[in-house]
Amino acid sequence: MTDIPRRAASRTARLAALPLGFAGRTALGLGKRAVGIASDVISADIQQRTAEQLFSVLGQLKGGAMKFGQALSVFEAAMPEEMSGPYRQALTKLQEAAPPMPVANVHKALAEQLGPDWRDNFAEFDDSPAAAASIGQVHRAVWKLPPARRGGKPKLLPVAVKVQYPGAGEALVADLKQLGRLAGMFKIIQPGIDMKPLLAELRERVVEELDYEMEAETQRTFATAYQDDPEIFVPRVIASAPQILVTEWVDGTPLASVITDGTVAERDEAGRLMAILHFSAPSRAGLLHADPHPGNFRILPDGRLGVIDFGAVARLPDGHPEPIGRLVRLALDGDAAGVTEGLREENFIKRDDDIDAEAILKFLRPMIEPVAVDSFRFTRGWLRGEATRISSPRSPAFQLSRKLNLPPSYLLIHRVTLGSIGVLCQLEAEAPYREILQKWLPGFAPVS
Repeated sequence: MTDIPRRAASRTARLAALPLGFAGRTALGLGKRAVGIASDVISADIQQRTAEQLFSVLGQLKGGAMKFGQALSVFEAAMPEEMSGPYRQALTKLQEAAPPMPVANVHKALAEQLGPDWRDNFAEFDDSPAAAASIGQVHRAVWKLPPARRGGKPKLLPVAVKVQYPGAGEALVADLKQLGRLAGMFKIIQPGIDMKPLLAELRERVVEELDYEMEAETQRTFATAYQDDPEIFVPRVIASAPQILVTEWVDGTPLASVITDGTVAERDEAGRLMAILHFSAPSRAGLLHADPHPGNFRILPDGRLGVIDFGAVARLPDGHPEPIGRLVRLALDGDAAGVTEGLREENFIKRDDDIDAEAILKFLRPMIEPVAVDSFRFTRGWLRGEATRISSPRSPAFQLSRKLNLPPSYLLIHRVTLGSIGVLCQLEAEAPYREILQKWLPGFAPVS
């Protein structure tokens, strides 16, 4: 990585580390300014070329830049409709593809991680990557399983081989180490948030993504929890090394294709399955899949949701924190005092901060509308409305949001929830979300 891309990657990694509420406000504000120019001056052709350049630059930088691009691709649903077309297409590419690394580098990584005879494990190996992630790329191959009986032929299994980009881990860790020095700057941007412990938690979680053996163990846990499940499919882990991961290949329709080409019924069902995964995984696996961009999901031919890429997870051995469900329920019941006190107990509000309880309830109530009714349809318009309400400096919601803290233990839950909502709005999916929460979210169901 040259000095210029590396500096750019460092800047983008820092952007990716911001709480997504702020990132969403930033992206939306930039989008509005860009739209103001584009509608008067910039031609559609220039917008298209600019979008393609964005894809190319973010893809080549990998690491933190790629993560930021994928986050933006989820939140394109919040962009004003006038600009979302070409940028939606370019950003969505970051969910599935990026400029590949040289074949020689792929082979070198496989030899280092699986041994010089790595080819003996495969009947076939496609040198052209099938997909790209933020710190690695995926190749399609055919793995040779040991024969069922002595002297028999090996069983052939289609697999996905994830290969980490050489040096990507070191570059990302180096970027993340600089974040602590920027806590003062973040304090100006988001004065209510205690940034140092939040950034420490972020560093720990991101570093975990670099260890593919840890990811393999996580995926095994998910696969066991959802074994033979009629709605969710998790592929088996076949082999792993610190920078190589081999899993079953998952055939199916990419969720990005369902978003763009699916029928209303198909998009509704995809949204329902996404919500079930989000809320059931902590109870069933003690883990939360923490990378909800569409590139990590497939709709299988039998209708199940196929889930891939388990590098980013929130570890919740006791399930979703009970206060989340309880406080949402109290907010739906209009208990402003109970909500405010609960937020103080969880350190979303500092003990010495004087915040009006009714203002807190008014701030939260529109956000939880999807679970206030029996069935709700997420839309891009709804998300844009919420983003505007929270991002406008003249809005009371904006002023209140700057007083709220984000406890480190809630960092990934917060990020995943916002990302999942972004995907549901891309799908424009209607489903009985309240019923799903009543089944899976501790504290949410009314006390009988």
